[in-house]
Amino acid sequence: MMVSYVDPFAQLSREFDKLFGVPMQKTNYPPYNVKKVDSDHFIMEFAVAGFSRGELELSVERGVLTIKGEKLGKDDEYIYKGIATRKFIRSFSLPEYFEITDASAFDGILYIDLKRNMPDELKPRQIEIK
Repeated sequence: MMVSYVDPFAQLSREFDKLFGVPMQKTNYPPYNVKKVDSDHFIMEFAVAGFSRGELELSVERGVLTIKGEKLGKDDEYIYKGIATRKFIRSFSLPEYFEITDASAFDGILYIDLKRNMPDELKPRQIEIK
């Protein structure tokens, strides 16, 4: 009997792609999480074990967040290498009014803070009834 596996996070991933735009290339490296802090604040977490801060680059241009990673220096000789450190580029279209407010890397994870900065005139407001 063959049992099919259903990924419980597939729907969440699709919803994230709707909110933040589908990644601009077909790659899954490095893997990432998206953590919702509140409706206006998200944190993207990228698994970048093996990369130093100096080997990672973040940029935002015309609403597109791009993360690049490339190992610097010579390649060491490994008997077994299970931690991927290949060169990568990942790009994401940022939703309207979202901006990067902070980025940090520690314990092999790159953290990118995204916050919505909607102009006051576009925010919902209460109208007093007289």
